[in-house]
Amino acid sequence: MKTKLIIFFFISTWLALIVRVFFLSINSHSHYVELSMKNTIKYERIAPVRGEIVDVKDRPIAINKLGFRLQLAPHLTSKKNIETLNNELRTLKKLLPSLSIEKMLKNYKKKESFYNHNYIDIVHFVAYDEILPVYSTLNLRNNIKIIPAPKRYYPYKNIAAHMIGYVSRANKKDIDKDKLLGLIGYVGKTGIEKYYNNYLQGKSGIRKIQVNASNQEVAELSYVKADEDKKLKLTIDMELQTYMSKLFEGKVGAMVVMDVNGSILAAGSFPNYNLNIFVSGMSYKMYDDLSSSLDHPFTNKLTHGLYPPGSTIKPMLGLLYISTDLSSRWGVDCRSSLPLGGRIFRCWKRKGHRHTDIVKAIRESCDDYFYKGSLILGNRKMSEGLKRYGLSGKTGIDLPNEFIGVVPSREWKLKKYNKVWSIGETANMAIGQGDFLVTPLQIAQQTAFIATGRVPTPHIAKEIDGVAYKESYKDVLNDKEKKQLPTIRKAMYQVCNNLKGTATSYLHSKVTIAGKTGTAQVIAIKQDIKKRKLEHEMSYYNRSHAWFTSYGPYKNPQYVVMVMVEHGGHGGHAAGKIVSNIYNKLLELHYIKQ
Repeated sequence: MKTKLIIFFFISTWLALIVRVFFLSINSHSHYVELSMKNTIKYERIAPVRGEIVDVKDRPIAINKLGFRLQLAPHLTSKKNIETLNNELRTLKKLLPSLSIEKMLKNYKKKESFYNHNYIDIVHFVAYDEILPVYSTLNLRNNIKIIPAPKRYYPYKNIAAHMIGYVSRANKKDIDKDKLLGLIGYVGKTGIEKYYNNYLQGKSGIRKIQVNASNQEVAELSYVKADEDKKLKLTIDMELQTYMSKLFEGKVGAMVVMDVNGSILAAGSFPNYNLNIFVSGMSYKMYDDLSSSLDHPFTNKLTHGLYPPGSTIKPMLGLLYISTDLSSRWGVDCRSSLPLGGRIFRCWKRKGHRHTDIVKAIRESCDDYFYKGSLILGNRKMSEGLKRYGLSGKTGIDLPNEFIGVVPSREWKLKKYNKVWSIGETANMAIGQGDFLVTPLQIAQQTAFIATGRVPTPHIAKEIDGVAYKESYKDVLNDKEKKQLPTIRKAMYQVCNNLKGTATSYLHSKVTIAGKTGTAQVIAIKQDIKKRKLEHEMSYYNRSHAWFTSYGPYKNPQYVVMVMVEHGGHGGHAAGKIVSNIYNKLLELHYIKQ
């Protein structure tokens, strides 16, 4: 019995061993092959080269400078290898004197870890011309890797800065949203660079390589190229853009030159800044100086600047007036002041305009006409009509985080301030003051709307991957408004061509244009002041913002030119010369043919 028990135990043990061997060698074969492959096969992602941005005539706007990043082998901080690390850093410093040993060591220690077996970035960019003479020497050193690393560069520096935007180092939040940024290192932060970032950055490629036990590459098994070098063509003409920037030197504000169908030929927010400082980095002092400036150079005033529209709102309101509760024959007797709600609402002309109809009211910018018309139409119809035209909403431009402005109403005030609406606010709204706020781009869009009868969607992209950007617009006019629109156009023509027009004496355009000036107050005028100070007599930051928006040629509208000068005073005086020069330049560049 004992013998049988020993034999049974012996056979059971061998059977268990045989089953285990079978499980390891046969049943789990694929599992261990896979683990083995992971130890010998490695996948390397290939960073795509960011796509270039060009203007409408293929001039480069955002390109990539050829350069390299430097990497060091991992695990060099141990006592055994620390001297090797120091030697490599000293060698790099000797061959490339512009590098800092302290900075390279700091970058290395950030990523150094027992668990990290990948080479570590210690220098993010070295220019091609700098590294070329020492490339062969560095390439022979096993601990150093030289990796192609293009760097974003903006040849026009500060021209069109707010539209183009910039790229800078991706932070942890960026990388958490898009893992590819951990490989690329840079991401679009503002402007076109941000809006079209996913397209411009492309997609990574991948290398399948065989490595030995020391993690050294033995062979390349496969290679999939990165999807890169995308090209984004814009509607902007950098020759016109540069010319426009020179016209705006020393001024603060915004300007738009736009095809009436929405294509932006030139646009700017001023003052601007050199885009390259965000790629290369800037000093704390430079950043503080720019960010604390009262002129707000970092703000894209085209889409983020909110201003009272002043009299530029009168053509849109006038259209509502004469196609709703009033007629084009309705007029007022402007006596320069209107008592209302316990205060006096003044017209800008001290002696008044006397009898005034819609054409004269727009031509000479009579405030009294719009005060009295607003009391008949009422805030609700005014607010609803202007919103239908496109105000208090995004224009739809392909730029990030566009502001929508404010078309004030009873409901808006109650919700925001928990206060009731007053009749005086209706009158204030009628001349583009009070809580009424717009962006310069919205005024440009509204001008195109008056010129064509439809609201276009502004855009900066012209071609994406060789495919034309699809333009769009909204039809918002009812039949009565369509019938009355020529009256508004006639009035805007007289603004720029009639002897009594508010812009006529300031223009020298070779193109016949129509437009509207605007003077938007930034401070309230006290009721006991009977004689107002002239704009040039006020301190700079108390002066009104100056608007001038226009379209031309008058009989065949092709382009909108809109200028807003912060604290510029009267619109025609501050912007008439700029607008005229732009139309003349459009003729010179053959955009307008007469």
